[in-house]
Amino acid sequence: MASLPKEPPEDAKKKSFWMPGNYSRTVTRTEQSYQACNDIVACFMERARVEKQYAQQLSQWSGKWKSIIDSRPLYGSLMKAWQCFFTSTERLSNLHSSISQSLVAEEGERVKTWQKETFPKRIFCGFRESHDNNSSFSRAQKPWSKKLLKLEKARVAYHKSCQREATTLDKEKQANENSEMSPEKKQKFTDARERTTEEKEKCREHYEKLLEDVTSYTPRYMEEMEAIFEQSQEEERKRISFLKQAFLSIHRHLDVTNNESVKAVYSELHQTLMSISDQDDAKWWKNNHGPGMPTDWPKIEEWVPPVKKLNRKKREQRRKESRPVMIGGVKVRALYDYVGEEGDELSFKAGEVFLKVEEEDDQGWCRGVLTGGKEGFYPANYVEAVE
Repeated sequence: MASLPKEPPEDAKKKSFWMPGNYSRTVTRTEQSYQACNDIVACFMERARVEKQYAQQLSQWSGKWKSIIDSRPLYGSLMKAWQCFFTSTERLSNLHSSISQSLVAEEGERVKTWQKETFPKRIFCGFRESHDNNSSFSRAQKPWSKKLLKLEKARVAYHKSCQREATTLDKEKQANENSEMSPEKKQKFTDARERTTEEKEKCREHYEKLLEDVTSYTPRYMEEMEAIFEQSQEEERKRISFLKQAFLSIHRHLDVTNNESVKAVYSELHQTLMSISDQDDAKWWKNNHGPGMPTDWPKIEEWVPPVKKLNRKKREQRRKESRPVMIGGVKVRALYDYVGEEGDELSFKAGEVFLKVEEEDDQGWCRGVLTGGKEGFYPANYVEAVE
Protein backbone atom coordinates (compact mmCIF):
# COMPACT_ATOMS: atom_id res chain seq x y z
CA MET A 1 0.00 0.00 0.00
CA ALA A 2 1.31 3.48 -0.89
CA SER A 3 2.36 5.66 2.01
CA LEU A 4 0.49 8.77 3.06
CA PRO A 5 1.71 12.03 1.50
CA LYS A 6 4.34 13.75 3.58
CA GLU A 7 3.25 16.68 5.71
CA PRO A 8 4.42 20.05 4.35
CA PRO A 9 7.37 21.68 6.11
CA GLU A 10 6.47 23.81 9.11
CA ASP A 11 5.20 27.18 8.00
CA ALA A 12 6.43 30.35 9.67
CA LYS A 13 2.84 30.95 10.80
CA LYS A 14 3.09 27.90 13.05
CA LYS A 15 5.46 29.96 15.21
CA SER A 16 2.71 32.53 15.77
CA PHE A 17 1.98 33.86 19.24
CA TRP A 18 -1.45 32.20 19.09
CA MET A 19 -0.13 28.65 18.69
CA PRO A 20 0.25 26.48 21.86
CA GLY A 21 3.21 27.44 24.02
CA ASN A 22 4.43 30.25 21.76
CA TYR A 23 3.58 32.89 24.37
CA SER A 24 6.83 31.81 26.09
CA ARG A 25 8.77 34.46 24.13
CA THR A 26 6.72 37.16 25.86
CA VAL A 27 7.10 35.44 29.25
CA THR A 28 10.90 35.25 28.99
CA ARG A 29 11.08 38.89 27.89
CA THR A 30 11.06 39.90 31.58
CA GLU A 31 14.19 37.88 32.29
CA GLN A 32 15.77 39.23 29.13
CA SER A 33 15.01 42.80 30.21
CA TYR A 34 16.64 42.09 33.56
CA GLN A 35 19.73 40.79 31.78
CA ALA A 36 19.68 43.88 29.56
CA CYS A 37 19.96 46.04 32.68
CA ASN A 38 23.00 44.04 33.78
CA ASP A 39 24.48 44.53 30.33
CA ILE A 40 23.79 48.28 30.39
CA VAL A 41 25.38 48.69 33.82
CA ALA A 42 28.39 46.58 32.83
CA CYS A 43 28.64 48.43 29.54
CA PHE A 44 28.81 51.91 31.03
CA MET A 45 30.96 50.93 33.99
CA GLU A 46 33.44 49.65 31.49
CA ARG A 47 33.01 52.85 29.52
CA ALA A 48 33.99 54.73 32.67
CA ARG A 49 37.24 52.76 32.87
CA VAL A 50 37.89 53.23 29.20
CA GLU A 51 37.55 56.99 29.58
CA LYS A 52 40.80 56.98 31.56
CA GLN A 53 42.74 55.36 28.77
CA TYR A 54 41.67 57.71 25.97
CA ALA A 55 41.52 56.97 22.30
CA GLN A 56 43.11 53.49 21.98
CA GLN A 57 41.03 51.75 24.61
CA LEU A 58 37.89 53.60 23.55
CA SER A 59 38.23 51.94 20.15
CA GLN A 60 38.69 48.50 21.77
CA TRP A 61 35.64 49.02 23.99
CA SER A 62 33.47 50.03 21.07
CA GLY A 63 34.46 47.02 18.99
CA LYS A 64 33.87 44.57 21.86
CA TRP A 65 30.40 45.78 22.80
CA LYS A 66 29.23 46.07 19.21
CA SER A 67 29.53 42.31 18.86
CA ILE A 68 27.96 41.65 22.26
CA ILE A 69 24.79 43.71 21.89
CA ASP A 70 23.84 41.97 18.63
CA SER A 71 22.77 38.96 20.71
CA ARG A 72 21.07 40.94 23.47
CA PRO A 73 17.27 41.13 23.88
CA LEU A 74 16.80 44.89 23.34
CA TYR A 75 15.21 45.84 20.03
CA GLY A 76 13.88 48.68 17.94
CA SER A 77 14.67 52.31 18.65
CA LEU A 78 16.08 51.44 22.08
CA MET A 79 18.66 49.11 20.52
CA LYS A 80 19.44 51.68 17.85
CA ALA A 81 20.08 54.29 20.54
CA TRP A 82 22.41 51.98 22.44
CA GLN A 83 24.38 51.24 19.26
CA CYS A 84 24.69 54.95 18.61
CA PHE A 85 26.84 55.32 21.71
CA PHE A 86 29.49 53.12 20.16
CA THR A 87 29.38 54.95 16.84
CA SER A 88 29.97 58.21 18.67
CA THR A 89 32.82 56.74 20.70
CA GLU A 90 34.68 55.68 17.57
CA ARG A 91 34.61 59.28 16.36
CA LEU A 92 35.94 60.64 19.61
CA SER A 93 39.63 60.34 20.51
CA ASN A 94 40.00 62.36 23.66
CA LEU A 95 37.41 62.57 26.44
CA HIS A 96 37.75 63.99 29.95
CA SER A 97 38.73 61.49 32.66
CA SER A 98 36.23 63.13 35.04
CA ILE A 99 33.42 61.41 33.08
CA SER A 100 34.46 58.10 34.61
CA GLN A 101 33.50 59.04 38.16
CA SER A 102 30.18 60.52 37.08
CA LEU A 103 29.17 57.36 35.24
CA VAL A 104 30.03 55.10 38.17
CA ALA A 105 28.61 57.18 41.01
CA GLU A 106 25.38 58.34 39.38
CA GLU A 107 24.12 56.36 36.41
CA GLY A 108 25.33 52.91 37.42
CA GLU A 109 23.72 53.09 40.85
CA ARG A 110 20.57 54.57 39.39
CA VAL A 111 20.05 51.65 37.00
CA LYS A 112 20.91 49.07 39.68
CA THR A 113 18.43 50.60 42.14
CA TRP A 114 15.67 50.72 39.52
CA GLN A 115 16.44 47.17 38.45
CA LYS A 116 16.09 45.89 42.03
CA GLU A 117 12.75 47.66 42.53
CA THR A 118 11.32 46.73 39.12
CA PHE A 119 12.12 43.00 39.05
CA PRO A 120 10.91 41.45 42.34
CA LYS A 121 11.70 37.73 42.52
CA ARG A 122 9.74 34.76 43.82
CA ILE A 123 11.54 31.99 45.67
CA PHE A 124 12.29 29.08 43.29
CA CYS A 125 10.09 30.66 40.61
CA GLY A 126 12.28 33.32 39.05
CA PHE A 127 10.74 36.73 38.51
CA ARG A 128 7.23 37.35 39.80
CA GLU A 129 6.16 38.99 36.55
CA SER A 130 7.38 36.01 34.49
CA HIS A 131 5.63 33.55 36.81
CA ASP A 132 2.34 35.48 36.76
CA ASN A 133 2.38 35.93 32.99
CA ASN A 134 3.19 32.27 32.39
CA SER A 135 0.38 31.14 34.71
CA SER A 136 -2.15 33.49 33.10
CA PHE A 137 -1.20 32.58 29.53
CA SER A 138 -1.26 28.88 30.38
CA ARG A 139 -4.75 29.10 31.91
CA ALA A 140 -6.11 31.08 28.97
CA GLN A 141 -4.58 28.78 26.36
CA LYS A 142 -5.27 25.39 27.96
CA PRO A 143 -8.90 24.96 26.77
CA TRP A 144 -8.05 26.08 23.23
CA SER A 145 -4.99 23.79 23.10
CA LYS A 146 -7.13 20.80 24.09
CA LYS A 147 -9.62 21.60 21.35
CA LEU A 148 -6.80 22.04 18.85
CA LEU A 149 -5.32 18.65 19.82
CA LYS A 150 -8.68 16.95 19.31
CA LEU A 151 -9.00 18.70 15.95
CA GLU A 152 -5.58 17.46 14.86
CA LYS A 153 -6.48 13.87 15.81
CA ALA A 154 -9.71 14.18 13.82
CA ARG A 155 -7.78 15.52 10.82
CA VAL A 156 -5.37 12.57 10.92
CA ALA A 157 -8.28 10.11 11.24
CA TYR A 158 -10.09 11.73 8.31
CA HIS A 159 -7.03 11.58 6.06
CA LYS A 160 -6.42 7.95 6.97
CA SER A 161 -10.03 7.12 6.09
CA CYS A 162 -9.54 8.84 2.73
CA GLN A 163 -6.50 6.67 2.15
CA ARG A 164 -8.43 3.51 3.01
CA GLU A 165 -11.25 4.51 0.67
CA ALA A 166 -8.80 5.08 -2.18
CA THR A 167 -7.29 1.62 -1.58
CA THR A 168 -10.67 -0.14 -1.64
CA LEU A 169 -11.65 1.80 -4.77
CA ASP A 170 -8.54 0.50 -6.52
CA LYS A 171 -9.30 -3.06 -5.41
CA GLU A 172 -12.91 -2.77 -6.55
CA LYS A 173 -11.78 -1.45 -9.93
CA GLN A 174 -9.33 -4.33 -10.38
CA ALA A 175 -12.01 -6.86 -9.37
CA ASN A 176 -14.52 -5.46 -11.88
CA GLU A 177 -11.92 -5.65 -14.63
CA ASN A 178 -11.16 -9.31 -13.81
CA SER A 179 -13.49 -11.38 -16.03
CA GLU A 180 -12.55 -14.59 -14.25
CA MET A 181 -13.70 -13.44 -10.83
CA SER A 182 -17.14 -14.52 -9.65
CA PRO A 183 -19.88 -11.91 -9.04
CA GLU A 184 -19.96 -12.89 -5.35
CA LYS A 185 -16.30 -11.97 -4.89
CA LYS A 186 -16.75 -8.75 -6.82
CA GLN A 187 -19.65 -7.85 -4.53
CA LYS A 188 -17.39 -8.30 -1.50
CA PHE A 189 -15.01 -5.69 -2.89
CA THR A 190 -17.95 -3.37 -3.55
CA ASP A 191 -19.23 -3.84 0.01
CA ALA A 192 -15.77 -3.12 1.40
CA ARG A 193 -15.56 0.05 -0.65
CA GLU A 194 -18.98 1.21 0.54
CA ARG A 195 -18.00 0.63 4.17
CA THR A 196 -14.81 2.69 3.81
CA THR A 197 -16.76 5.47 2.08
CA GLU A 198 -19.26 5.54 4.95
CA GLU A 199 -16.42 5.57 7.45
CA LYS A 200 -14.76 8.47 5.61
CA GLU A 201 -17.96 10.54 5.68
CA LYS A 202 -18.32 9.94 9.42
CA CYS A 203 -14.70 11.00 10.00
CA ARG A 204 -15.20 14.16 7.96
CA GLU A 205 -18.40 15.00 9.82
CA HIS A 206 -16.55 14.61 13.12
CA TYR A 207 -13.65 16.70 11.75
CA GLU A 208 -15.99 19.52 10.68
CA LYS A 209 -17.79 19.46 14.04
CA LEU A 210 -14.53 19.85 15.97
CA LEU A 211 -13.39 22.61 13.62
CA GLU A 212 -16.63 24.46 14.28
CA ASP A 213 -16.03 24.09 18.01
CA VAL A 214 -12.47 25.48 17.70
CA THR A 215 -13.63 28.35 15.49
CA SER A 216 -16.46 29.36 17.84
CA TYR A 217 -14.11 29.34 20.85
CA THR A 218 -11.34 31.32 19.12
CA PRO A 219 -12.75 34.87 19.76
CA ARG A 220 -12.93 34.22 23.51
CA TYR A 221 -9.43 32.71 23.45
CA MET A 222 -8.03 35.73 21.57
CA GLU A 223 -9.69 38.18 23.95
CA GLU A 224 -8.22 36.51 27.04
CA MET A 225 -4.73 36.16 25.54
CA GLU A 226 -4.64 39.77 24.32
CA ALA A 227 -5.69 41.06 27.75
CA ILE A 228 -2.76 39.23 29.38
CA PHE A 229 -0.41 40.32 26.60
CA GLU A 230 -1.36 43.98 27.02
CA GLN A 231 -0.47 43.80 30.73
CA SER A 232 2.97 42.55 29.73
CA GLN A 233 3.25 45.29 27.09
CA GLU A 234 2.50 47.97 29.68
CA GLU A 235 5.36 46.76 31.89
CA GLU A 236 7.67 46.68 28.87
CA ARG A 237 6.72 50.23 27.91
CA LYS A 238 7.62 51.37 31.44
CA ARG A 239 11.01 49.68 31.15
CA ILE A 240 11.66 51.25 27.75
CA SER A 241 10.73 54.70 29.08
CA PHE A 242 13.06 54.35 32.08
CA LEU A 243 15.99 53.16 29.98
CA LYS A 244 15.37 56.02 27.59
CA GLN A 245 15.77 58.47 30.49
CA ALA A 246 18.84 56.57 31.70
CA PHE A 247 20.43 56.82 28.25
CA LEU A 248 19.63 60.53 28.10
CA SER A 249 21.25 61.05 31.50
CA ILE A 250 24.36 59.12 30.42
CA HIS A 251 24.41 61.25 27.31
CA ARG A 252 24.48 64.39 29.48
CA HIS A 253 27.70 63.16 31.12
CA LEU A 254 29.32 62.18 27.87
CA ASP A 255 28.36 65.30 25.91
CA VAL A 256 31.69 67.09 26.13
CA THR A 257 31.27 69.77 23.49
CA ASN A 258 34.69 71.41 23.56
CA ASN A 259 34.77 71.87 19.81
CA GLU A 260 32.44 71.82 16.85
CA SER A 261 33.25 68.22 15.85
CA VAL A 262 32.42 66.91 19.34
CA LYS A 263 29.26 69.00 19.41
CA ALA A 264 28.17 67.51 16.09
CA VAL A 265 28.81 63.94 17.34
CA TYR A 266 26.64 64.38 20.41
CA SER A 267 23.96 66.32 18.59
CA GLU A 268 23.44 63.32 16.31
CA LEU A 269 23.47 61.00 19.31
CA HIS A 270 20.84 63.09 21.10
CA GLN A 271 18.53 62.94 18.07
CA THR A 272 18.80 59.16 18.05
CA LEU A 273 18.00 58.94 21.75
CA MET A 274 15.00 61.25 21.40
CA SER A 275 13.66 58.97 18.69
CA ILE A 276 13.27 56.15 21.23
CA SER A 277 9.56 55.31 21.24
CA ASP A 278 7.94 52.91 23.66
CA GLN A 279 4.88 52.81 21.37
CA ASP A 280 6.88 51.93 18.23
CA ASP A 281 9.05 49.36 20.03
CA ALA A 282 6.04 47.72 21.71
CA LYS A 283 4.25 47.71 18.34
CA TRP A 284 7.28 46.04 16.73
CA TRP A 285 7.27 43.35 19.42
CA LYS A 286 3.54 42.81 18.97
CA ASN A 287 3.91 42.35 15.20
CA ASN A 288 6.98 40.09 15.44
CA HIS A 289 6.40 38.12 18.65
CA GLY A 290 2.82 38.84 19.73
CA PRO A 291 -0.79 38.92 18.50
CA GLY A 292 0.18 40.85 15.38
CA MET A 293 2.05 37.87 13.93
CA PRO A 294 0.47 36.12 10.92
CA THR A 295 -1.32 32.95 12.00
CA ASP A 296 -2.40 29.88 10.09
CA TRP A 297 -5.79 29.34 11.73
CA PRO A 298 -7.20 25.80 11.53
CA LYS A 299 -9.22 24.92 8.44
CA ILE A 300 -10.22 21.80 6.51
CA GLU A 301 -7.23 20.26 4.78
CA GLU A 302 -8.42 18.17 1.85
CA TRP A 303 -6.76 14.81 1.31
CA VAL A 304 -4.52 14.51 -1.75
CA PRO A 305 -3.77 10.99 -3.12
CA PRO A 306 -0.14 9.82 -3.18
CA VAL A 307 1.82 9.72 -6.43
CA LYS A 308 3.88 6.66 -7.35
CA LYS A 309 7.37 7.41 -8.67
CA LEU A 310 7.46 7.08 -12.47
CA ASN A 311 9.91 4.44 -13.73
CA ARG A 312 10.76 6.05 -17.06
CA LYS A 313 12.95 3.21 -18.32
CA LYS A 314 10.20 0.65 -17.73
CA ARG A 315 7.55 2.92 -19.29
CA GLU A 316 9.63 3.59 -22.39
CA GLN A 317 10.14 -0.14 -22.89
CA ARG A 318 6.37 -0.76 -22.66
CA ARG A 319 5.65 2.08 -25.10
CA LYS A 320 7.99 0.56 -27.69
CA GLU A 321 6.16 -2.75 -27.33
CA SER A 322 2.55 -1.49 -27.48
CA ARG A 323 2.51 2.36 -28.01
CA PRO A 324 -1.06 2.84 -26.66
CA VAL A 325 -1.69 6.16 -28.44
CA MET A 326 -5.23 7.65 -28.39
CA ILE A 327 -6.36 9.28 -31.64
CA GLY A 328 -7.50 12.84 -30.92
CA GLY A 329 -7.15 12.39 -27.17
CA VAL A 330 -9.73 12.47 -24.37
CA LYS A 331 -10.56 15.57 -22.30
CA VAL A 332 -9.79 15.26 -18.60
CA ARG A 333 -10.16 17.66 -15.67
CA ALA A 334 -7.57 17.97 -12.85
CA LEU A 335 -8.90 17.09 -9.41
CA TYR A 336 -5.86 18.40 -7.52
CA ASP A 337 -2.92 20.73 -8.04
CA TYR A 338 0.20 18.96 -9.31
CA VAL A 339 3.73 20.27 -9.85
CA GLY A 340 5.91 18.12 -12.11
CA GLU A 341 9.14 16.99 -10.49
CA GLU A 342 10.91 16.28 -13.79
CA GLY A 343 11.06 18.12 -17.10
CA ASP A 344 8.90 15.55 -18.85
CA GLU A 345 6.07 15.83 -16.29
CA LEU A 346 3.11 18.22 -16.56
CA SER A 347 2.16 20.81 -13.96
CA PHE A 348 -1.45 21.92 -13.54
CA LYS A 349 -4.01 23.39 -11.16
CA ALA A 350 -7.19 21.75 -9.87
CA GLY A 351 -10.01 22.33 -12.37
CA GLU A 352 -7.73 22.72 -15.39
CA VAL A 353 -8.90 20.81 -18.50
CA PHE A 354 -6.45 19.20 -20.95
CA LEU A 355 -6.12 16.15 -23.25
CA LYS A 356 -5.15 12.61 -22.31
CA VAL A 357 -3.33 11.08 -25.30
CA GLU A 358 -2.25 7.74 -23.82
CA GLU A 359 -4.05 5.33 -21.49
CA GLU A 360 -2.91 4.74 -17.91
CA ASP A 361 0.04 2.36 -17.63
CA ASP A 362 0.69 -0.21 -14.92
CA GLN A 363 2.54 2.45 -12.90
CA GLY A 364 -0.55 4.70 -12.67
CA TRP A 365 0.70 7.39 -15.13
CA CYS A 366 -0.74 8.80 -18.36
CA ARG A 367 0.58 11.07 -21.07
CA GLY A 368 -1.28 14.29 -21.78
CA VAL A 369 -1.13 17.63 -23.60
CA LEU A 370 -1.88 20.96 -21.87
CA THR A 371 -3.82 23.76 -23.53
CA GLY A 372 -0.57 25.56 -24.27
CA GLY A 373 0.73 22.53 -26.19
CA LYS A 374 3.17 21.11 -23.64
CA GLU A 375 3.17 17.31 -23.61
CA GLY A 376 4.24 15.13 -20.70
CA PHE A 377 3.36 12.61 -18.02
CA TYR A 378 0.93 13.05 -15.15
CA PRO A 379 -0.49 10.78 -12.38
CA ALA A 380 -3.74 9.19 -13.58
CA ASN A 381 -5.46 9.44 -10.18
CA TYR A 382 -5.14 13.25 -10.23
CA VAL A 383 -7.73 13.71 -13.03
CA GLU A 384 -11.21 12.63 -14.06
CA ALA A 385 -12.76 12.30 -17.48
CA VAL A 386 -14.82 15.26 -18.77
CA GLU A 387 -18.29 14.12 -19.80
